[in-house]
Amino acid sequence: MLKNRSKKTVFVGMSGGVDSSVAAALLLEQGYNVVGATLKLWRPSEAEKLLPVNEKGCCSIYATNDAKFVCEQLGIPHTLFDFRQDFNRWVMDNFVEEYLKGRTPNPCIICNTKIKWESFLRKARSLGGDFIATGHYARVDHDSAANRFRLLKSTNSWKDQSYALWGLSQDSLAHTIFPVGELTKEAVRSLARQFGLKTAEKPESQEICFVPDNDYSRFIRDRVPASAESLTQGEIRDTGGKVLGKHSGYPFYTIGQRKGLGIAAGEPVYVSEIRPETNEIIVGRKEELFRSGLIAGGVNWIAIEKLNAARRVFVKIRYKDPGSFGRVEPLDENKVQVTFEKPQRAVTPGQSVVFYEEDVVLGGGVIQESIP
Repeated sequence: MLKNRSKKTVFVGMSGGVDSSVAAALLLEQGYNVVGATLKLWRPSEAEKLLPVNEKGCCSIYATNDAKFVCEQLGIPHTLFDFRQDFNRWVMDNFVEEYLKGRTPNPCIICNTKIKWESFLRKARSLGGDFIATGHYARVDHDSAANRFRLLKSTNSWKDQSYALWGLSQDSLAHTIFPVGELTKEAVRSLARQFGLKTAEKPESQEICFVPDNDYSRFIRDRVPASAESLTQGEIRDTGGKVLGKHSGYPFYTIGQRKGLGIAAGEPVYVSEIRPETNEIIVGRKEELFRSGLIAGGVNWIAIEKLNAARRVFVKIRYKDPGSFGRVEPLDENKVQVTFEKPQRAVTPGQSVVFYEEDVVLGGGVIQESIP
C-alpha cells in the first residue's frame, strides 16, 4: 500500500464530497504518500434508500463509489474502514440517550472525536500511516512556548468548522493535517475543477448522516420502540404552570423552538425548558429564553493544559452562533461555569460550548444546564 517509504504517508478520510477530494489531491501534489480511506459508520436505513441519489448519506454506496472514483482519478489507493460498531456505541446510542434525557445532542462532535480521529488514527497507524487528514475547514499549529498543538479557526470564517472539533486530543492534533483550512469553498470547488475531480459540483450534505430524512422522532422510536407511548403522554405548560396542550414526545422538541408546538397561546411562544422527569414541555415568551450563563461538563482543553482561574473568553454555544464574550471559571477538573457579558438566547443542554481567544480554540465542553 505504501509507495515510497522515504515519504510521509497520509490517510485521508474521504466521504465522497468535494472537500475531502481536494484535500487528497493537494496532499498528493505536496509529495505525500496518500491513501484514501472511506469510513463505513452505519447501515443505510429504509428511509435513506428513498432519497434521490444526490441526497444519499455519507455512508451510502454512492458516496463510497464517488470516493473510490476520485482515488482512481488521482492514482492513489482506496480502502474502506468498518467502524460501524464504534459508531453505534459512541454516536447513535448517545444520540438516543441524550434526547431521552431532554437534551439536544450534536452527534457530529462525538463522531469527530471518537471515530474520525481516535478510531481512524489508530487504524491508520496500524497500517503504517504517519498522519490523517480530512476536508474540515480548520487549522492546526504548534505553540512552542506552551509545547502544545493548537486548533485554530479556518481563515474562511463563513465555513469555519473548528467549533465541531473541540474534543480533539493533543495526540490527535499532532498527527492531523487540514489541507483546505486556509481556503474558501469557492476556491476548493475551483481546485476540484482544475484537478478534474468528479465531485467538483457535488452539493453539501446538511442532515445528520444516520437520520437522512431528518425525522428524529422516527429514528428514536425505531431504536427504542418501548418509548413510543410513554413519550406522548405529557403536557405543554407556560412558565406560570398553565396547561396549554399536549406534546408529541418531549425528545422531539428543542430549546428555542417556536413552530410545530400545536398550541394556541394567544402570542408567540417558544420552548424554554424540557423536563423529562415530569414529561413536560415549558414554553414562554421570547424574552424568557435568555440566560445569564451555563454549566458545562466533559471539558477538553486544547491550547492550555487546564483552567486554573477565571478567564475572559469568546464563547460559542452552537455551530452558527456568532458568539459573545463571557467569563469561564473552573468548578472541578472537567466542569466549568460560564457567565455571559450579555444574556444569550436559547442556551441548549446537550449542545457544545466552545471557548476562543481570537482564532485559537482554548477548549470546549457539553452544556449541562443553563443559568437563569
